[in-house]
Amino acid sequence: MNNKAAQLLIDNHGRVIDYLRLAVTDRCNLRCAYCMPAEGLDWLSRKEIMSYDEMLRLCSVLIEMGIKKIRITGGEPFVRKDMLHFLTQLSQLPGLQQLNITTNGVLTAPLMPRLKEIGIGSINLSLDTLDRRRFLAITRRDELDAVLRTLEAALKHGLPLKINAVVMDGKNIEDIVPLVTLTKELPVTVRFIEEMPFNGMGREQLGIAWDYRRILGLISKHFNIQKIQDPPASTSLNYSIPGHTGTVGVIPAYTRSFCGTCNRIRVTPDGSVKTCLYDVGALNIKDLLRMDYSNEQLKSALMQASRKKAATGREAEARAANSHPSMASIGG
Repeated sequence: MNNKAAQLLIDNHGRVIDYLRLAVTDRCNLRCAYCMPAEGLDWLSRKEIMSYDEMLRLCSVLIEMGIKKIRITGGEPFVRKDMLHFLTQLSQLPGLQQLNITTNGVLTAPLMPRLKEIGIGSINLSLDTLDRRRFLAITRRDELDAVLRTLEAALKHGLPLKINAVVMDGKNIEDIVPLVTLTKELPVTVRFIEEMPFNGMGREQLGIAWDYRRILGLISKHFNIQKIQDPPASTSLNYSIPGHTGTVGVIPAYTRSFCGTCNRIRVTPDGSVKTCLYDVGALNIKDLLRMDYSNEQLKSALMQASRKKAATGREAEARAANSHPSMASIGG
């Protein structure tokens, strides 16, 4: 085996890790009920958050280890200052094949021309309802119009768009059909996500009322959904509807039926490397960066972390003793 192959991130189950989800901040301008308490969180201080230079160095090292795709998440990425400059630098790292962003859309519409210029590959837009009253109830902020402007701007500038909607019993079930209807005329993918236990309240979630099967059952009562091929390592089950321009997907984020093909790691705003959404973190890479570890030492630490990856999200959750922080502190 040559040295380059030996440095690839391959976990202890033989899965090749080539996708990084990098959370650049824990702060957010919404207060979504499924993500955090109404009063927000104890935000990390500037010193606790990885600097842009630290993140660029980490990404460069990970690209050398086979990371091909990076998704920027938060919190809300665009509440952090100088994000466009960081994205520009990140997009220029040799070997990076795809750079994507997840956003709540409140601040994003005016940035769309620049994001297109930078070369952002796609945008995931969080949008749980098309109803202003329900949007306010879910997010605790009256910002639906701003989010819809982002949707329109992304389409105008030709940026591939996925709409992500968390399905919550008693809160937005009536929005499932209207959201699917968007795909008739718009070239978007609308994905419905099972609700997860990451609301910052620290409580164990004992099942969900709306799993992916029930969501699909409701959609199939109104639309002739037809299964289509899922991309490799996809977290979503994807469907087309005859006569519709866009597609529909469901993400079994609580059921966790996709763990066997997992190809990703996460890095939280404070530098914790998470090999699974449900684990407590395998190491803190920020600490190693600030201890002046060489690139080779960083690679060794990252390889060791990848070899502790749980086989499934259920196993990771059990190891973490059902620890459920806020999604904003993990990286959405």
